Order: sequence, then structure tokens, then C-alpha cells
Amino acid sequence: MNIHELAYQVLMEPDVTLKLQQTIALYAEQKDRLPILSDSPVNTIPIPGRPEKPELVSPKKLKHRKLASTSGRANLIHAVTHIEFNAINLALDAVYRFRNMPAEFYIDWLQVAAEEAYHFSLLSKRLESMGYHYGELPAHNGLWEMTVRTDYDVMVRMALVPRVLEARGLDVTPGMMQRLQEVGDQETVDILKIILKDEIGHVTIGSRWFHYCCEERGLEPLKTFRKLLLKYMGAPLRSPFYSEARLQAGFSQQELDELLEMEKQWVADQKRNAH
Repeated sequence: MNIHELAYQVLMEPDVTLKLQQTIALYAEQKDRLPILSDSPVNTIPIPGRPEKPELVSPKKLKHRKLASTSGRANLIHAVTHIEFNAINLALDAVYRFRNMPAEFYIDWLQVAAEEAYHFSLLSKRLESMGYHYGELPAHNGLWEMTVRTDYDVMVRMALVPRVLEARGLDVTPGMMQRLQEVGDQETVDILKIILKDEIGHVTIGSRWFHYCCEERGLEPLKTFRKLLLKYMGAPLRSPFYSEARLQAGFSQQELDELLEMEKQWVADQKRNAH
């Protein structure tokens, strides 16, 4: 089987333990091989391989509890664990779905999948140590929903998933770490440090391939990103941004300035419309 079919097989595996093992093995086995192009049709995947639990609900239905309690911290860790699980599927989907890209594209996304599997393992073990397990709390499915919405175009996927949704993780993780530090949960803080470092690499990969696609199509990246942001998100990104991490991850200072300007203009427009 070629790289696309192998990625599809792991993507559709519902058993969590098997998915983790197969994801890490796929990267180890394939990273030194060139992908073989496939003529097989590419399927839309509304539901990837996942266990029956967690129950998926609207983000508004998720409870936010204080981190001073074990249950509050478990809620937060479970939410991040589910994001990491979806991120494994997201990376595998990029390998399966987008054909005729350079070999490095597939190696990059197999690496992302393997690192997300590692993050999931760290977080699920942390949950177990607190008396919880992945799946027993509800979760939302926002990351996968955007994966499905962007399944028709590699450039749109690279713009909106790594550079919007995953980059948001760069912005919020330091605050999460600080709040956990304040309640003495150093173990979870240490896991989030590893995740933050790796996620900068993942957003960098998204930025690299977004710019590659723009260059191939003769598009200006800044203008294209802005247009896609407004089309798919319906609003600019909300600050504050973790600028240092975003700059490391392939955003330019000009781009960050423009995101802040877009947000400022949006707020002004909303106030004007409200009167």
C-alpha cells in the first residue's frame, strides 16, 4: 500500500491504543521513503476513527470549573487531550487527502501525527493519575469540523487549521500553565511545556506549506490569509497573541500587526452597527 492508503487505515482506526501505536510506527517506517502517488479516489470523512466516548457536545455545553479542584483540572486536561486526539486524525488526513505535494509535505505531517500521539499519551496518563480517563467527560469537535470544511483545498487547510486553530493553542497555553502553576500542578505544567514547544513546530509546518501553496498559485500570502480568515471564521482573530511563539511559527510581524488592526476595525464596526 502507498503512503495515502496507509495513512487512511490509521486515520480510520477507532481503537485509541492501536491508533497511537500505528501512528508512531507509520512515521518511523515511512519517514525515509518517498510517497507513491495514488489514483484511488479521496473520500470525505465526516467521522474519522474514534472511540464511542467521549460524547461530543457544543462548546457552550462544556462546564468550566475552577482549577483549584481536581475535577476542575481534570476537565481542562480532558479538553486538551481530546484536541490532541483530533490533531492526530487531522495530520493523518492531510497525508491521506492531499495528493501531488512534495515528499517533504507527507514526512512533515507524519511527524506531526506522531508527536500529537505522544502528547495524547502524556495527557491521558496524567488523567489516569488523577483518577479519570479519556472519554469519560464530554468534549467538543471544533478541530475536526474545520478539518472537514477545509478538505477540498490544501492551501485552505494549511491556512485555517494550523495557522488559526492550532496557533490559538500557542496563545492560550502560557495562561493555562500559569493558572496550573498557581494551584501547584507542576506535573501538568511540565507536559504543557513539551506540547507548546512541539506545537510551535506544527504551526511552522502549516505556515511553510501555506506559503508554498500561495507561491505555486501566484497569490500574496498576507492578503490570501486575511480573505480566508474572514470567509471561514466570520470575524478576525481575537488578541492577545503570544507574539514570540507566532513569530517562531512562521507569522511575520507585519501579519501580527495586521491581525491586531483587523480586530480593532471589527470592534469599531460592531459598536457602530449597535447604535
